[in-house]
Amino acid sequence: METENAFAGQAEKPTSQELSAALGPRFDLWNRLVDVMAQEYRVTDQEWTSYSTKYGWSLRLKQKKRNILYMSPFRGNFQVSLVLGDRAMTAVKEARFPKNVAALIKDAKRYPEGTGVRLVPRRLTDLASIRKLVAIKLAN
Repeated sequence: METENAFAGQAEKPTSQELSAALGPRFDLWNRLVDVMAQEYRVTDQEWTSYSTKYGWSLRLKQKKRNILYMSPFRGNFQVSLVLGDRAMTAVKEARFPKNVAALIKDAKRYPEGTGVRLVPRRLTDLASIRKLVAIKLAN
């Protein structure tokens, strides 16, 4: 998977057409995840952010002022990131996840604001782990 943001070097946030072109077949998965977050978890606030044109753009999904999920577009794929606090991480460690997701969680880097978990969904079934992580984050 390419790891450079699809919109690195772009001064303006991407349009839906640009996002569709960048993600290709994963565009539907991107939209499905955004829809699930809004419908199931009331995570409805969306904010495109870019720290600099060098790093590109990402979509931040928020519930009121709380950051819930970050979505970073790449060419042909995207990455989902969550920051989980200590209570959420305790709950995550007690929950069951597929082996590949459990390994990502185990190896996730700890930051002052929490543990950063990054996943790259490739198919619809991968959204189940993201949904579970979001539910745990919101409950803690």
